[in-house]
Amino acid sequence: MGSISKLNYKIIFHLMGLLLLVNSGFILLSSIVSFAYKDGVGLDMVYSGITVMVAGGALMLLTRNHRKEIQKREGYLIVTFGWIIMSLAGTLPYLYTGAIPNFTNAFFETISGYTTTGASILNDIEIIPKGVLFWRSITHWIGGMGIIVLAIAILPLLGIGGMELFAAEAPGPGGDKLHPRITDTAKRLWIIYVGYTIAETILLQVAGMSFFDAINHSLSTLSTGGFSTKNASVAFWNDKPIIQYIIMVFMFLAGTNFILSYFAFKTKFSKIFRDEEFKLYGYFIIGLTIIAATVIYFQVNPSASSVHHPLVWGELESAIRHALFQVLAIVTTTGFATADYTMWTPFLVIFFFGLMFLGGSSGSTAGGVKIVRHLIMIKNGIIEFRRTLHPNAILPVRYNRKSVQQPIVFNILAFFILYMLSFIVGVLVFSWLGLDFQTALGGAASTLGNVGPALGELGPTSNYANLPTAAKWWSTFLMLIGRLELFTVLILLTPFFWRNR
Repeated sequence: MGSISKLNYKIIFHLMGLLLLVNSGFILLSSIVSFAYKDGVGLDMVYSGITVMVAGGALMLLTRNHRKEIQKREGYLIVTFGWIIMSLAGTLPYLYTGAIPNFTNAFFETISGYTTTGASILNDIEIIPKGVLFWRSITHWIGGMGIIVLAIAILPLLGIGGMELFAAEAPGPGGDKLHPRITDTAKRLWIIYVGYTIAETILLQVAGMSFFDAINHSLSTLSTGGFSTKNASVAFWNDKPIIQYIIMVFMFLAGTNFILSYFAFKTKFSKIFRDEEFKLYGYFIIGLTIIAATVIYFQVNPSASSVHHPLVWGELESAIRHALFQVLAIVTTTGFATADYTMWTPFLVIFFFGLMFLGGSSGSTAGGVKIVRHLIMIKNGIIEFRRTLHPNAILPVRYNRKSVQQPIVFNILAFFILYMLSFIVGVLVFSWLGLDFQTALGGAASTLGNVGPALGELGPTSNYANLPTAAKWWSTFLMLIGRLELFTVLILLTPFFWRNR
């Protein structure tokens, strides 16, 4: 193995320090919530925030004389270890307050937050102190747009360019930029993200949620995370459909490319409706909802299956609402629940399992494979049929009226193969660790796709608390590689990454 001395380690540790300082700020913000609600753990939250602040400040101080340049290798290391360091530091509020005294469980809950998976080990969410619950939701919100995108808005202050970080954080296709300067792009995305969060909080409060529940669910929705403040998740408000409709609107927006939201605010609607990924995303949501609602209305609702049963609007609305909510929750990988879909028909269980491999749009906060990758794979597949008939023809794959370069097509095919291999290995490891077939299958798909609820023992009304310790650690690995789209993490495991070129 070659020397690794050319890696700029000082900049890596310097940025780890910066991320810890950001983290400490949000922990201290959560401590204010603790004091405001007098939940008894305010001081513990302050101590955990100060601990993280001291660690971050020390790292920045010790590495202040660094070379201000980031190459691709440093970018990958900063993103991957940034997530891990933030998750390790994020366990402190749970450990200091005693809300989650076990380190494995605390790390699981934290990385589930940062990766916006929303899988939980908490059996009774409602007894957790409010400051800790707010911190739990904040981990979603930070992770949603990306810790690194947040950091690159600050990097110019340090005299560092952020392009390498942005590429590592968002390695998928569809990386349109709003502005030539990457930091300005980050700022614009964050303004939209914050704006949506505030708007949803206000609407949920007007619709009947308490302010605390409203802000927590907004933080979870816009990040497509799924942590709730209630044991029953959003099903707690089944008697207030308006709340669920508001959450659905923002789940849809969070699963859409945020650059399209920017165009909408600029009234450039033609760019939105010409976008092939957005159109397919919309068609998927509508088509899948019609299928699910039809099955729920006629098969899950026993009275409606009768030939003589008249069409009842209340039952039809309920079927459409639950179908649309669950389709959006799984396609956008938010993971909220209004019902236990594993108790519906076997068809719907398999149906929702399949949706875990769909994913939201590129440039959104959603996880999964992403719609654009499916679209380009479908187009490439159709062209392969045409190439069979016309072997000498030049038939490029086109996306948004532009020819897609062959290396991008190969990258997407490689990603999908790697994703499915990771899923298969994920299932095998879960099975080896003692999970039954359905639970292993659902657990691997859900953690890799950052969905949250799964199948079997990990369904929407269950949680991950009873997993063996080794299975919890394996889940955290799948969550991490899924959130960072495989290549960013897995490339660190290859020997050529560490060799000088």
